[in-house]
Amino acid sequence: MILVTGATGNVGRQAVFQLLAAGADVRALTRGPASASLPEGVEVVRGDLADPASLDAALDGIESVFLVWPTLSADHAAPATIEAIAKHARRIVYVSARGVSDDLEQRPGSILGSHAHVERLIRRSGPEWTFLRPGGFAANTLMWAAQIRDSGAVRWVHGAAARALIHERDIAAVGVRALTGSGHGGATYELTGPETLTQIEQVTAIGEAIGRPVRWEELPSEVALRELVAQGMPAAVAEGILQAHAQMVTLPESVTSTVEELTGAPATPFRQWAADHADAFRPAT
Repeated sequence: MILVTGATGNVGRQAVFQLLAAGADVRALTRGPASASLPEGVEVVRGDLADPASLDAALDGIESVFLVWPTLSADHAAPATIEAIAKHARRIVYVSARGVSDDLEQRPGSILGSHAHVERLIRRSGPEWTFLRPGGFAANTLMWAAQIRDSGAVRWVHGAAARALIHERDIAAVGVRALTGSGHGGATYELTGPETLTQIEQVTAIGEAIGRPVRWEELPSEVALRELVAQGMPAAVAEGILQAHAQMVTLPESVTSTVEELTGAPATPFRQWAADHADAFRPAT
């Protein structure tokens, strides 16, 4: 039995479908089973990684865990939660992040710091582990969807920042191979899409997918910071995101071939991701 956490999210849902297709027995952890909308054949169990005491039913009888961590919000519970998982699982495949360092302490309270903390706990916990370190998620551009639907424009920072965004399907595909195959114990895989595109090019690709031009409107960083904090994001996290985007103007995110090496199929281009998710960006009719 393989437990998938974050099973209703972008990557977790893909992992559920792909594990089922591979013939695995799948259990899905979610805080809201009634609204999970997961396929037949999946055992859906209520639980919350931020509450280790809620995980007993989810962990009973499992062999492996595909671990998608609720970054920052559950960090206080991470030691107890990883300990509970380690008492049951023989293998943990963890969706971490590119930029996490094996040998340097990352800043507490940051996204990379959160992932580094969980990685350290997993390394010490006992089960065999594999770390997936994807770069930018293509799905993060869904944050632009409401703007595009309403105005046909994206207001955001550093349009020249360039990333090799990865389709959530490709992250899950590597995870499924690590969960169902051999030779992945102790491995760390950096995952990206097949090409580097600026944010302006990403917006153009979304416009092509929906058959409607989408404009880029450059937003000053100080305005973006105020807006992110007003939306409830911790200031340190918001500052880290904006700094990372600024760095990618002069140091674009590099491309890895890991997805193709491990799955046998090329990583999915961002234009295909945009086509797959075009309905999210189209105005209501």
